[in-house]
Amino acid sequence: MSKRVVVTGAAGGIGAAAVRRLRARGAQVVGLDLSTDDDGIVKCDVSDQASVEAAVGSALEGLGGLDVLINNAGLGDPQSAGEPPDERARTVIDVNLLGPWRVASACLEPLRESGGRVVNVASGLAHLTVPFAPAYCMSKRGLIAYSDALRLEHGDQLTVTTVYVGFVDTGIHARSEEEGVRLKGAVPEESVEEAAETLVKAALGRPARELATTRRGAVYYALASRAPGRVLDRIVTARVRQLNRRGHFEKADMARGYLARVD
Repeated sequence: MSKRVVVTGAAGGIGAAAVRRLRARGAQVVGLDLSTDDDGIVKCDVSDQASVEAAVGSALEGLGGLDVLINNAGLGDPQSAGEPPDERARTVIDVNLLGPWRVASACLEPLRESGGRVVNVASGLAHLTVPFAPAYCMSKRGLIAYSDALRLEHGDQLTVTTVYVGFVDTGIHARSEEEGVRLKGAVPEESVEEAAETLVKAALGRPARELATTRRGAVYYALASRAPGRVLDRIVTARVRQLNRRGHFEKADMARGYLARVD
């Protein structure tokens, strides 16, 4: 019997690639996204509970049940940790952290019935914080805690997997590019296909508690999770200093004061 899968953030980037690969493996897939250009996508705003419940209801009706939920939807807008959280910061946390919670709760009963899986897409930045991404890093670190809580409460009837994705050059980084605090060129890059294949593995492969999208990423995250915080701070600051001297942040108005202090 083919697996029945719901994927949030399914209209572009990693989500769209994962949907294609899942369907190629014979899975029945319904995507949830604000964009509904694809016939297989149901309109859904993961920051709105009513929208989530309506979209999940439609997806379950079409699928006739559920075996896997992949919480992939996310935002990556930058902010300064020294400024009050603005609407964009609140939206990042709402979509990245509370969104998976909303969707998982709406899918919980059919997943428990099927002995299914929840796949939560976190980030390498859950382990290694970088400047000017406080809401994103907070949300992804918090998502690990949500995965753990869901596993503790319902792990007797379903599997919860946290996937750690590295930097993948998709539209999620558009605002950071505009603000001049881009990750591209600052950290190792992974491909959309590597990330999508890991989501497929999490959905259809052997049950796993955690997965990284590359072997290198798995090593980096293991080291970062065990290293003293002050060591990580020094590594990140040294890298920022190096990039700044290369002109990487020349358009980063929000970072001017910080860069002057660390350089």
